[in-house]
Amino acid sequence: MTKTASSVWKECLYFIQDNIKQQAYKTWFEPIKPIKLSGEALTIQVPSKFFYEWLEEHYIKLLRVALVKQLGEDAKLIYDVRMENNYSSNNPHTVKFPSSNRNPINPQGVTMPLDFNKRELKNPFVIPGIQKVKIESQLNPNYNFKSFIEGDSNRLARSAGMAVANKPGGTSFNPLLIYGGVGLGKTHIAHAIGVEIKDKYPDKTVLYISSEKFTQQYIDSVKGNTRNDFIHFYQMIDVLIIDDVQFLSGKTGTQDVFFHIFNHLHQNGKQVILTSDKAPVDMQDIEQRLLSRFKWGLSAELQAPDYETRVSILENKLYRDGVDMPAEIVEYIAKHIKSNVRELEGVLISMIAQASFNRKEFTLSLTKQIVDKFVKNTKREVSIDYIQKIVSNYFELDVATLQSKTRKRHIVQARQLAMYFAKRMTKASLASIGSQIGKRDHATVLHACKTVDNLTETDKQFRRYVDDLTKKLTF
Repeated sequence: MTKTASSVWKECLYFIQDNIKQQAYKTWFEPIKPIKLSGEALTIQVPSKFFYEWLEEHYIKLLRVALVKQLGEDAKLIYDVRMENNYSSNNPHTVKFPSSNRNPINPQGVTMPLDFNKRELKNPFVIPGIQKVKIESQLNPNYNFKSFIEGDSNRLARSAGMAVANKPGGTSFNPLLIYGGVGLGKTHIAHAIGVEIKDKYPDKTVLYISSEKFTQQYIDSVKGNTRNDFIHFYQMIDVLIIDDVQFLSGKTGTQDVFFHIFNHLHQNGKQVILTSDKAPVDMQDIEQRLLSRFKWGLSAELQAPDYETRVSILENKLYRDGVDMPAEIVEYIAKHIKSNVRELEGVLISMIAQASFNRKEFTLSLTKQIVDKFVKNTKREVSIDYIQKIVSNYFELDVATLQSKTRKRHIVQARQLAMYFAKRMTKASLASIGSQIGKRDHATVLHACKTVDNLTETDKQFRRYVDDLTKKLTF
């Protein structure tokens, strides 16, 4: 017999009715209407968005089991939600939401020997005093690989993340360091790896933590004279994810303790995942022995997404929010917001809010207003070429002379100033600055920045150069 939406839903209801109270069944399942069956995807209509959210929060497991019984492992559920308040009219309309099909990530238990130094292990995440240490993974299940759109700008990091998730601790990507500018998806991909590992290996203990929280816990352990407990706790983790590792700069005590934890995890085949806004070569005030360990595995850079990827990100976000938006508006946003994913999503949220609260249609003029605010509020980045041009003009040189190998004092100083301003005013790495200003290495750029800082403090004439160039470069 051919399956239809009605027949599949009817069978699901028989199963659901047997597993919940009659009152709950009448309230939450009787009003649902089956709409469409397309392959393994069943679309059901629910009376309101609140209704959809309640089902997702309280009955998703039950719905999943019922659907799998009828449609197999690849079963999908799509909600057709009746929305009473349209953006631009009072007529009810419907939007489609895909079911997350996700369960919350369960707490993880680690059993400790009862005779552990004759005392209980302190867990920095909970009030201590229990022998079975419960470790919350701190992962956000919404940050998963399905919602992370792949493009040329992030393919290496995403592929490496998938490889690590399939075989944590068993690849040469250990540690996996993901670095890039703000809003490009470092935190998303770090969570996604953890979420995928918990799905594939439920017995593994996964922990996501920011470097600031890690530092604070270490300081508390020193104050409470429980430093050894702190170290032992982290040595039990199977997959340790540390976000924004660059904030360990200058914190020698925290770097020292992390060094010991890292060594133990690495030697025991455990996985370490790090994120940073800088490449290892550009991290300052991090101990050399720690930096060399960051370079053991793979350092994968996330770059600003290209136009096609930006369009895909916007379309995915709209689909997940159940919003229809004309293609020309999506394309306009993608063309004008280029810096990062967070800003792309920010424009979209502003658009939906404006249309919803002010009952406006999605129009190109509304889009331009909102995009203009975002573009104006984004500090425009000065390019390295522009800096070289301004510095060369100021010292009455041409750019070729500035980039040349000559060691004449006034040209060397001009070159050092160009490197100094490039470091201060752009997001380029030291290696990138060096290669663009006369094919130098990152150490030369670092030396140039220190020299300019020293001369600014000791030489009045040089300080005037810096002040004049700062005014020219910041208009």
